[in-house]
Amino acid sequence: MNVILFLIISILTLPSVSYSQSDAAEIREMLEARDAEIKELLGPAGTEYTQDQRDRLKDIINDVIHYRSMAQFALGSTYNELSEETRDEFVTLFATIIRDNSLNRLDIYRADVVYNNIEVNGSNAFVETTAQLDNVRTPVDYKMELIDDVWMITDMTIDEVSTAESYNRQFQSIIRQRGFDALLESLRRRAARA
Repeated sequence: MNVILFLIISILTLPSVSYSQSDAAEIREMLEARDAEIKELLGPAGTEYTQDQRDRLKDIINDVIHYRSMAQFALGSTYNELSEETRDEFVTLFATIIRDNSLNRLDIYRADVVYNNIEVNGSNAFVETTAQLDNVRTPVDYKMELIDDVWMITDMTIDEVSTAESYNRQFQSIIRQRGFDALLESLRRRAARA
């Protein structure tokens, strides 16, 4: 009887295990293809880039980031208090600033990346990598979510520092001290310089 029960449970759980493995493989392939595309466009160290190349790099680097999820986490409960129009503006400004910052140090995208572990749990995934550049190894982890059938990054943790949590601390401090309107105006100015 126990053997039959074990077999039934095993059969019922197999599809979800293989589904997770196939999702993990899909995520890895997507990230590896993105990495290869970035490195190809970067060319050798010291390369000067045209504005078209910079725009293309910005797209490749950032198109897998779900800015709305990251912005929602960064604002915390304030996000739910905003009108849809204000949320949309905030997400657009937030994305503009992150996209612009992504080109500040292009050499970091030349790092060799090792995929240490990819865990998939339903529509969420956690990817652990190690990036090595010039003999410096840096852990880079991604929280991902399956959104509209596409795996998107909702947070990045670099050397144990979460991007979304860092923005959350910074934004919450400004909101507490000066209010949301001051934060929004600050983001407008920063985005205008981007």
